[in-house]
Amino acid sequence: MAFIDKLRNRILGEKKSKISYSQCGEDIIMEFVLDQLHIDKPLYLDIGAHHPVYLSNTYKFYKKGGHGVCIEPDPALFSVIKNKRPRDICLNAGVGVMQQAQVDFYVMSCRTLNTFCRDEAERYQSYGKHKIHEIMQIPLININDLIEKNFVTSPNIVSLDVEGLDLEILCSFDFSKYRPEVFCVETITYTEDKSEEKIEAIIELMTSKNYFVYADTYINTIFLDKAAWAAR
Repeated sequence: MAFIDKLRNRILGEKKSKISYSQCGEDIIMEFVLDQLHIDKPLYLDIGAHHPVYLSNTYKFYKKGGHGVCIEPDPALFSVIKNKRPRDICLNAGVGVMQQAQVDFYVMSCRTLNTFCRDEAERYQSYGKHKIHEIMQIPLININDLIEKNFVTSPNIVSLDVEGLDLEILCSFDFSKYRPEVFCVETITYTEDKSEEKIEAIIELMTSKNYFVYADTYINTIFLDKAAWAAR
């Protein structure tokens, strides 16, 4: 009987286990939130998608039948995402806050650190561990134009990780027109000397737009729309 009980507990435990593709389990947290909001197959906007599966905040929802738009400025990474996620709209571009149609994009030796921000790229390089591998011209898309062209109303999830420009993009976001239920935003600065800091300005901005911090994984913060959560 003891063996049977152990086997039963193991089987039940396996059924209850959940797989995360995010860096720190952010997709599992968002899945729970969306279940509470009765959104089974969410629409998502993944800005700085990087990879279709690895460290992805949206792949779990793609597997569940959801779909959305994946933005990845690195041409090499973009091609991998497009091949792996055929139901998604995949755009080889960046989300911009400037008026230029194209800007310099800094491809780092560690591609998770790719950025449009020259200061950030040079700071990463100054640590001596990573180098600027290539600088290329990449087209920019305004985030509000992007949503208007690709979503009937608004995505349910916005995942934002653009190495240094997250705050600027959020400042340009039209919260009066688009109200995603969930934002997952990188809110920690990257360093190699353990001097990273929380970007409090992002939290302050989102709070001012009637979102609240539902969870924080140190690297990323998950914000929920107050009205949507209250109406669940």
